[in-house]
Amino acid sequence: MSASDPTSSAAAPGSWLANQPYLLLSITALCWAGNAIVGRLAAGHIPPVTLSFLRWSFAFLIILPFAWKHLVRDWGAIRARLGGMIVFSVTGVAAFNTMQYWALEHTQALNTLLLQSAVPLFVAIWSLALLGVRLTLAQAGGIALSMTGVLVILLRGDLTALTSIELNKGDLIVTVALAIFGLYSVLSLKRPEIHDLSFVGFTFGCGAACLIPLWIWELISRPVMQLDTANLLSLFYVAVFPSTLAYLCFNRGVQLIGANRAAPFFHAVPVFGSAMAIVFLGEHPQLFHIMGFALVLTGVFVASRKPANAG
Repeated sequence: MSASDPTSSAAAPGSWLANQPYLLLSITALCWAGNAIVGRLAAGHIPPVTLSFLRWSFAFLIILPFAWKHLVRDWGAIRARLGGMIVFSVTGVAAFNTMQYWALEHTQALNTLLLQSAVPLFVAIWSLALLGVRLTLAQAGGIALSMTGVLVILLRGDLTALTSIELNKGDLIVTVALAIFGLYSVLSLKRPEIHDLSFVGFTFGCGAACLIPLWIWELISRPVMQLDTANLLSLFYVAVFPSTLAYLCFNRGVQLIGANRAAPFFHAVPVFGSAMAIVFLGEHPQLFHIMGFALVLTGVFVASRKPANAG
């Protein structure tokens, strides 16, 4: 059963959710917003490679019982495309997330969330370079609209605050990390015809394995993570939600509507992050929250719509 086989999806439990790309990508954005908050809280308490390595190791152990039979059946296809599967593991799992956690030790939250808005641009560049796919006018307009909404929220309605933002080491690391994830998003369209659980099971395990040399170096060169309640809860969250759940949703969403139409959902990450700050940090919603949220949702809707001439 291939993950892209509509008949197999229809017969499986949860088939309705598996064919709702906008809901799947919204769940992804919500989980990744939480990951950014937890990552900032963990900075200084859990070293970045340790956080990334344990995140993907635990996620692999969570997914393995469900993925095992599919991995066994799909192993021939995986082995035939082993080089590509390793590239997926490095770009989408090992490199992107480790660099994101590393960056959070060096940059402020505002900068990190603003730079998230560059993902659709990177996806568009990689799509053009590798696949010859150009943005439609609606996609370009939707991306611009949702980026404007993100700016309204993050700058609290004061666009002059842009002049006070200074790029630093962390900002550059985040930018490179997002460019890498844009590459992963586009390359994932060329993944082997294997089950979703086979794909995430292999990439989670391989991505964690690729981090072992860096993890050993970090254990030698930096203080070891303390096994306290806060750190263990952080590890639980990042292993379950932004890893296992979000990647299943994201990969399926890209399969259903393509990388260019899925990319604008990255703009929802800082929107959800702002909502979490209101709920968990006691901030009060203001007019700019409502305006920005409306702009982001409108932009995502416009950019992710199926083109009128598509079959």
